[in-house]
Order: sequence, then structure tokens, then C-alpha cells
Amino acid sequence: MNILYAASEAAPFIATGGLADVAGSLPKALCSQQHCCRVVIPLYSSIKPELRAKMKFLCNFYVPLGWRNQYCGVFEATQNGVKYYFIDNEYYFKRDGGIYGFYDDAERFAFFSKAICEMIQYIDFFPDILHCNDWQTAMAPVYLNMFYRDIEKYRNLKTVFTIHNIQYQGKYGMEIATDVLGLPYYAAPTLMYDGCLNMMKAAIESCNYVTTVSPTYAKEITDPWFAYGLDRLLRANQHKLTGILNGIDTDAYNPETDPALYANFNAKSLNKKAVNKVELQKSMGLAQDKDKMLIGIVTRFVAHKGIDLIQYIFEELMKRELQVVALGSGDYIFESFFQEMQAKHPGKCAVKIGFIPDLAHKIYAGADTFLMPSKSEPCGLAQMVALRYGTLPIVRETGGLKDSIVDMGDNLAGNGFTFKTYNAHDMLGAIDRAGGLYYNRPMWKKAVVKAMASDFTWDRSAGEYIDMYHRVLG
Repeated sequence: MNILYAASEAAPFIATGGLADVAGSLPKALCSQQHCCRVVIPLYSSIKPELRAKMKFLCNFYVPLGWRNQYCGVFEATQNGVKYYFIDNEYYFKRDGGIYGFYDDAERFAFFSKAICEMIQYIDFFPDILHCNDWQTAMAPVYLNMFYRDIEKYRNLKTVFTIHNIQYQGKYGMEIATDVLGLPYYAAPTLMYDGCLNMMKAAIESCNYVTTVSPTYAKEITDPWFAYGLDRLLRANQHKLTGILNGIDTDAYNPETDPALYANFNAKSLNKKAVNKVELQKSMGLAQDKDKMLIGIVTRFVAHKGIDLIQYIFEELMKRELQVVALGSGDYIFESFFQEMQAKHPGKCAVKIGFIPDLAHKIYAGADTFLMPSKSEPCGLAQMVALRYGTLPIVRETGGLKDSIVDMGDNLAGNGFTFKTYNAHDMLGAIDRAGGLYYNRPMWKKAVVKAMASDFTWDRSAGEYIDMYHRVLG
């Protein structure tokens, strides 16, 4: 079958989060299983020159959007055996300062969504499935139903919409519906939810199938605690809602070949993992001690990642025989907290503010445990990457963390350490259980070897997506 995968970002071209990893990995896995999947993203000016050099101009046309008739160019490039299309409009996408957070994001991504629908007429590829992701592409199923179903070739085109994070829904005032989004007044019932225009809601109602990035998260978002207001809508649409756990790119995250590591290793050469630990300690200003448990944290410093739990017990944590290394950026209060702890506990706590992929890989490889105490986590990829590098996750049982990490227990039955309630001392208990196993060196080695054998390849997840696509196509 033919799938057109629409996203606002995709690795390696442009990445700010997990969506880019999925858009860069899932299509490759689908293609490897004898299906044709192509990807479409905006042509941002921040895409690196060496990647832009691989692109070639394909065609151009104009996109009607309300009272505007906007230019749209299409470029293409092939990466890892997958063809990518790039939607070009310099007014919308040639900007400094990131790819999100502009005053006209509603218009920018409405244009992108409409351009996807238009583009299908001009390229040599017609999909059976248009697979859209998050609110930035949410209007594509809406435009398809409103303006394109009368065209013969569009009549059987099916749509899938994936929710990667339900917190970000594309909510605006209804006044933009006609002028900005170019939709007729009779579209209001599709767009409106709880007194405002909600693009994610419109996509959920308009598409043929809704997916999210883990089975547990699919259940959680029908609960008001997790759904940010969309629980009523999702309960009403449960007949077309499913959760499929994400995978990771095992080529990009491979401790045997990763160029970012101080020493490459595998499950049979864990002594080289110890080299990564000592070198990481050295580079981050920690005491160089390969026998002291090192906890790694690579995350955004925001509330729903559970940073407040870490804050609450950090002084108790520093009384243990362990070290903490953290990498991330986000809320100023959390950045300041980690910097203060680094100053207060030199040699035991180290932090780097920012998004530094090279250092992230070093932490995955050099740490002994990896802490993810999230309040909510749709899927999470970091815990899977940590396992790939022999670093045992300590996670709260929510979303994809619950689906991917099973507690070790007393007989090493799982692949990490978990806690259920959103409670700082429950988290501390899980850390202490990890520490207890860590200092039993023969048992710890067995746990690491077993954890590294965990299967989170995209081949498994791609098979579930293919089954879902077949259900959609009937």
C-alpha cells in the first residue's frame, strides 16, 4: 500500500522532539516491509545546508487559503531509502528562532495542511492512506473532507491521525475559521470544542482512524486527568482509537557503532561501558569512580516530566553513594534548581543546560541508571534508548513508560525499576532498589545484559501500523 506520512518535523532534516524521531524511523520500517511510505514536511530555512544540497525542485502551484492564493514549491530528497517532500513557502517557513511559537502558527500550519492536499495532484505518488501527526497537520483531514472529496481520485483516500502529545491541540478563537483557515461557516461544528476552535478535535472527528503512541496512553487520554479536555470526545470516538508503542532507530542508537561514544561496546564487552562512565564523569566534573552508581537524566525541564519530584528529594538523594548527571533545558525555575545543586554538591551532581545530542548519547552510554519520573508520558523514547546502551531505566508507570518498562522484581524478571504513584518518596524507593541491585555486581551485570536484549525496533511497531492501515482500508 501507499502511505503519505505528514509531519511538522522529521529527523535528520529538522528535529525538536520525539515526533521527528518517529517521522524519521517509522517510514523507513514501513518501506522495509514492502510498502511505499513517503514523508512530507515544511522546508524550513533552518534545515542544514548539507541536507538542503540533496534536494531537487519538483514542481510549484498555488494554494487557496481564505482570501489568499499562496505560492507553494515542492522539493524532494531521498534519505535512508525513503522519499521526502518539502513544502516551500519562504513567508511561512524562512524564519529564525525555531520552527514553532510564532504569532501566526495557525496560518502557517493551515497552509501546510492545505498544501499537502493540493500537492497530491501534482506528484507521481497517490497514497491509499494520508497519515497526519499532531495539530500542525490536523487540518489536512478537514480540508480533504471539505474541498477534495468531489474529485474522483480523492474519494477513497483514507486518513489516520496520530496524537503524540494531547497537551498541544491547536486551540484558537473561532474568529480565525473563515479569514485565516479559509473554512465556510458551516464548518463551525467540526471545529468548535469547549467554546474555541480546536484543530486536534477537528482532526479526530474528520479522520478515519485515531492512533496514539502507546496502548496505555490510548486508555489514559479518555480520562480527564490526562486528556486536557478532550476526554469526552475521545470516549465518543473509542471505536476508532488505538495505541501503538513507538520504536527506536537501532542504527542511530547503536552502542557498537555510535561515533559519539568514548568507547564502543556491546553486551559482551561491558568493561568498555565502564570506560564511557569514567570519561563522562571526567568531562562533567564529577568524581571519577566507576564503582559509584551514576544516574543519568536527559529531558526537558518542565513540570510534566516529574522534575518537581526530583527537587523534593534531591537533598536526600545526595546523601546516598551515587552521582547525578543531567542534560536539558526548559523552565527557568528547574534550570536554576539543577545549577544550584551542581554548585552545592560538586563532584556528585553535574548539569548541562541545552539540547546537545552528542552529550545525550554519552549519558545514555555512561550512566548506570536513567531516571524518568514523568507525570505523563505518551510514549517516551529515552527509556528505550537507555536500555539499548545497557543503562537501566527508573520510571513512573504511565503511558509508554508502563508499556515498555517492567520492574525487575526479586528475580530480574523485568528490564528496569518502576513506581506507580506520583510521589517523590516512591520514586526514591525505586532509586534505592536500583542501588541495592547495583552493588551486587554479578546480579547487576545479568540485569544489564538482559535489558540490552529488549526489542524496541521499529519492525515490531511497523507491523502493528500495517495491520491498522489494513483495517482502515477494509
